Amino acid sequence: MPRRLLVTGFGPFPSMPRNPSAAAARAVAASPRWRRLGVDAKPAIITTAYSALVSELDPLLQERPDAVLMIGVAGRSNRVRVEWRGTSRRSTLFPDVAGERAETPSPVRGRPALSTTVPAGKMLRVLRRHRLPSRLSRDAGRYLCNASYHRALGTGLPVLFIHIPRTPDPNRPAAVGPRRRCARWPERLAGALTEVAVELLREARRNALNRGRPSAKPAGSGQAGP
Repeated sequence: MPRRLLVTGFGPFPSMPRNPSAAAARAVAASPRWRRLGVDAKPAIITTAYSALVSELDPLLQERPDAVLMIGVAGRSNRVRVEWRGTSRRSTLFPDVAGERAETPSPVRGRPALSTTVPAGKMLRVLRRHRLPSRLSRDAGRYLCNASYHRALGTGLPVLFIHIPRTPDPNRPAAVGPRRRCARWPERLAGALTEVAVELLREARRNALNRGRPSAKPAGSGQAGP
């Protein structure tokens, strides 16, 4: 199995003074599974500012980890969302923690939309095995989550972004289910995301093996197919 995993979350922002993605990223990276598997899992909490994409995220990606699991919060969602696409779209309406608004457009290498090479449907099935309400999504928003995902996808690394809901409030059982479920939510979420990260590393290994295999194309065949 590949040896280096980067797990990112985000710090607080104006409408989210306590960002659960930071706690989720730290919990995934702290899983005892990594020691057994010989994996160096590194957590990174990115400041929720556009300038941090250059000063904080880029140096981490330049280290070329074997796989990257990115976690963000979708405050209005009641499901975990597996994002399979990042775009260059940016909202100029919402300032970041530094009061700055996005410059638009800001494509990566001129490509307005980039898709993950990771099988998103497979990762969705992992989440559902853990009984988490979840779905695929092609819209990562127009804020820092989408901007960071688009930037990471541009590196060619095996990257997957997962949006999580706000941590359920145990004082509102009618809205989010039994109190026991609410109390166990962080542990259930961390376990499911850790399993996703394991699958990410396995996919990275498969990709590396496939790149190392000789082409099945007959020698001397220079004719392009239709």
